[in-house]
Amino acid sequence: MALLTEEDVRRMSGGGTRGPVVVRAGEVLTPAARDWLKEKGVEVVYPQGNSEETGERPKYCTLSGAVLVEKPEHMTHLKGNILVDKDHPRIAFRGCIDSLEAEILLAQQTCARAGYPALAQELEEVLTFVRRFIRFDVLDEPVGEIALCGYGPAELREYSHYPEKYLGQPHFMPHYTDSPAILAVNKVRTVVRRTELAAYAAFRDADGGVKRPDMILGLNRLSSLMWIMMIKLKAGKYPREVK
Repeated sequence: MALLTEEDVRRMSGGGTRGPVVVRAGEVLTPAARDWLKEKGVEVVYPQGNSEETGERPKYCTLSGAVLVEKPEHMTHLKGNILVDKDHPRIAFRGCIDSLEAEILLAQQTCARAGYPALAQELEEVLTFVRRFIRFDVLDEPVGEIALCGYGPAELREYSHYPEKYLGQPHFMPHYTDSPAILAVNKVRTVVRRTELAAYAAFRDADGGVKRPDMILGLNRLSSLMWIMMIKLKAGKYPREVK
């Protein structure tokens, strides 16, 4: 049995800034970890059921209704004690979110080193938004109002479609001679688009519609924001600090 210490849950929750902290089968929170999570108000999720409280050995169910005592290595938690194969579309979508987070962090580092701290901070807001998508999926929570870096959903669409009108910079094709910051944000944009496609595959219904249009909309507008950031960089709209 693995113990999750206070240090572990600090890392898992970003110092108490995000949640939920997922306690998986075979893991137990130490008393100090439980106290710290309670103090910070970080939610704790037990996908397999809280065996710490019941003392019972958890049982698992598959989407086909099969009951399992042990979790096979080729399966993972979809929600609660429900197991699916690791190539299930919703698990693939969660993997895309993980990749997107990693790409945003690299872009922040690139932008900060290039002298764009304001852009790096805007990307922190983006990162916080993206990290909530696992919660939206696992807990069936709505995305809610979309407001990113001062733009609402309608503004994100309008500015990204008509950048010359609003930002004085027409659409352009990225080139290897563009700044590292532009190319880094462009990479994030492509991963957002890939994640949006994964979300459609994960939440598509039998009629071709989607069960989570709010998540699709959120990712679509996030892609628009990435293009706006690129346009603003190209137009010199971000203040640059030269060390």
